[in-house]
Amino acid sequence: MKRGLVKNIGFVAVSVLIMGGSTICLDAAEVSTAKASVNKVDTLDMMNLINIAGRQRMLSQRISKDYLYAGEKVSVSKANKELKAAFKEMQEIHKRLVDSINDPDIQNLLAFVQLSIEDFKSIANEPYTLDNAQLIIDLGESMLEGSQYVVDSLKNKVKIKESDIVDKAGKQRMLSQRIAKYYIAYQAGIRDKNTVDQMKKAVKNFSEAHQMLMENVKNTPEINRKLHDIDRLWRIVYKFYLNIEKGGLPLIVFNTTNDITKKMNAITEMYVKLSK
Repeated sequence: MKRGLVKNIGFVAVSVLIMGGSTICLDAAEVSTAKASVNKVDTLDMMNLINIAGRQRMLSQRISKDYLYAGEKVSVSKANKELKAAFKEMQEIHKRLVDSINDPDIQNLLAFVQLSIEDFKSIANEPYTLDNAQLIIDLGESMLEGSQYVVDSLKNKVKIKESDIVDKAGKQRMLSQRIAKYYIAYQAGIRDKNTVDQMKKAVKNFSEAHQMLMENVKNTPEINRKLHDIDRLWRIVYKFYLNIEKGGLPLIVFNTTNDITKKMNAITEMYVKLSK
């Protein structure tokens, strides 16, 4: 791990320990074992950090989606409850990232993210209008870009091979919420070409990543079982999502994308544990 990237993660193994006034020297094999143990702890900590940084991507899309669903009077109670919980989780994750990361470039980006969170909350508390809905969508895009930058920076600087699969699985959580966001945005009246294009792109990206995850040779039987559960659902519901211009199924979209997000979160956590 490169020095200066993260704080409060792991420790440095030494070859001499002082215990009760006695000096205990470790031989080369013991030092190597100690360092290996430390590296495992560090790797798991970093994978967890990459996982939660990636979760911010999903929350950026969920908040936008919930604002639109509640504003359009579709599944209002669920959307408002989820919106409140998403803001709370986003702030908690943000604090953990700020407390854990030393890198000045990432810290600067996190300062921008904090401003975006505040803007998110401010607009979400205003009366629902299509103009505010568009602002929420735009803020969600900025938050998504910033969160992806944090994930990429962590991956690039620590060079943990297993981080790629955690990133890919975690991004599926975001894509499922993104699909619901653009679906309800179109139904709300934001019917420009970008809305349709972004929806279809999200569906395409999810399908391609899902296939790659299913073909991953390091999957455990439990991971494969959960991916196949998603596969059975996806083969049916993705057609509903692509019919964005036809509409008429906002509740099905809301519930199925949430189900996929939940399942993909569990799978992402499993991939994190595989890095031990």
